[in-house]
Amino acid sequence: MKRIHPVDEVLPLPKLAAYGLQHVLAFYAGAVLVPILVAGGLGLSTAQLIHLINADLFTCGIASIIQSVGLGPKIGVRLPLLQGVTFTAVGPMISIGVAGGGGTSGLLAIYGAVLAGGLFTFFAAPYFARLARFFPPVVTGSVILIIGLALLPVAANDVVVGKGPNAIQNPVLLKDLLYAFGTLALIVAMQRFFRGFMATVAVLAGLVIGTLVAWLLGDAHFDAVETSSALGYTLPFYFGWPTFSVTAIVSMIVVMLITMVESTGDVYATGEIVRKRIRRDDIARTLRADGLATLLGGVLNSFPYTCYAENVGLVRLTQIKSRWVVCAAGVIMLILGSMPKAAAIVAGIPHPVLGGAALAMFAAVAVVGIQTLGKVDFSDHRNLVIVGSSLGLAMLVTAQPYVAGAMPDWLQIIFGSGITLGALAAILLNALFFHLGGGRHAAVAGRPGDALVTLEQVNAMPYEAFAQTFGGLVEQTPWVLERAWAQRPYADPNALRAAFQEALLSGDEAQQLELLNAYADLGSEDDAGNAYIDDHDEAGLGSLGEDEHDEVRALAQAYRMHFGFPLVVCARDVERYERLLAQGWSRLANTVAVERASGVVEAARIASYRFNELVADANPIETAREIRFLQASS
Repeated sequence: MKRIHPVDEVLPLPKLAAYGLQHVLAFYAGAVLVPILVAGGLGLSTAQLIHLINADLFTCGIASIIQSVGLGPKIGVRLPLLQGVTFTAVGPMISIGVAGGGGTSGLLAIYGAVLAGGLFTFFAAPYFARLARFFPPVVTGSVILIIGLALLPVAANDVVVGKGPNAIQNPVLLKDLLYAFGTLALIVAMQRFFRGFMATVAVLAGLVIGTLVAWLLGDAHFDAVETSSALGYTLPFYFGWPTFSVTAIVSMIVVMLITMVESTGDVYATGEIVRKRIRRDDIARTLRADGLATLLGGVLNSFPYTCYAENVGLVRLTQIKSRWVVCAAGVIMLILGSMPKAAAIVAGIPHPVLGGAALAMFAAVAVVGIQTLGKVDFSDHRNLVIVGSSLGLAMLVTAQPYVAGAMPDWLQIIFGSGITLGALAAILLNALFFHLGGGRHAAVAGRPGDALVTLEQVNAMPYEAFAQTFGGLVEQTPWVLERAWAQRPYADPNALRAAFQEALLSGDEAQQLELLNAYADLGSEDDAGNAYIDDHDEAGLGSLGEDEHDEVRALAQAYRMHFGFPLVVCARDVERYERLLAQGWSRLANTVAVERASGVVEAARIASYRFNELVADANPIETAREIRFLQASS
């Protein structure tokens, strides 16, 4: 039976429909809010607003299918990422529309800028993706955490139905809080006491039951269902031919650059959740899909599109990782966009009920950010500064959104969103601390974005700090680390390398077996995220077909059964996995002693390559920083 990653699993149709509907309900309020705000800002009629909402839902469906299923080899990341209209564009779009005369004329000016922004994003995607080296865990973790925290006030606003805490004339109602808390409690209870399918649809069940209770108590209304049309389709350029303004286009390009940063954060968050390694090409495919969806938005009377963080939280909460669920959600949105009556039913969900569910989902996004930041070395004060400063700025703007009004017009788009400001701050601070200026010359240990220490500091390290810094070279094997540490002081980086090489080759039989058994089995999914597995995935194992991957895994299992330790091969020396398979099967005829010695030699090669990546100036010709720079520029 072929190995199928959970992302590619095609679930039974009833489950696809249920999980897809759950995604739609989770994102619906946010999806329709942008057209409502734009229509209000431009003074559009109710009929025009209804058409905008239908066009938005219809295009969301197309965009989500493109992103989750893919369109050709270079468009769509093929992850469970649902697409929606970006809130970042609301302010700039209203400004463009008002400058264009308001009403339909203003809408046409917006669509001209949206078309240009979509084209820009599509063609800029591969160039933006090359900046992936500027997104280490300290940046992606900060951005993901900021996204989750910045979305929580949106959920809170739904809970109190938009009423502020000081609204004496229109106070928050206890029943609204009870609807929200009841929905949240139901979701938590289902995830605690149920297993399998029922636990995974906890959010959907909470929304449905909460809405039914509100309807029985007279607080959910579906009057719009009766007055809505049975069918309604959006036609290309329904409001007329777009108009183009250089100022509007530049403004929209700035918006799209910001959404590209947000989408990058969402992709990394989703990759963490579904346990798929995100590479530069994945970022490019994501952003091309965003650009194409935005281009379609300009044609089909909608707006700029991006990955929806709300639904990233739903994937985290339910652990349903199949991208085909998002495809099913896209089909449902196509139906809702073509059937105003069906959309009116969904629109009848009371805001407090939706807010209660959103609290759980948005907090789940923040948790993913915390998990990512767990990989960051906070003993390095620079990482503390990056996370603390970006988080503080993001929360300032989120808590006090009127700060943007004090800024010049060209800065308001940045200070108008906590996500935008926080993400840009994390990126710029990381570049400042780790990619600009000095610090490289005296440094010997560390990776880009991680702690750097001087050779003098290494020589003064206690064993615990030494093991934490260099343990990854030898899969945290204690006896190797102890013997290398005992050879201090080191005259230069080459002496430090030699200390590890001598330690690796000095072990007795039992110690060698301890070292080899610290490595994972090739092809093992249980060890996803393991450095040894990741090395081979990057070297080509991750791109093999299912049959070839199964052959590698079968070889690894047979090798372990025969010799009692895993097959250890330096990934950098593997030219083709077909050759690895052929050589691996033939090696089963060797003695245990020969293979044990071969494994130790391979472990030494692995350590040497990792040393080049970990220690600056360890190999002047081929340091990791140069490799990464060349890869990013190719």
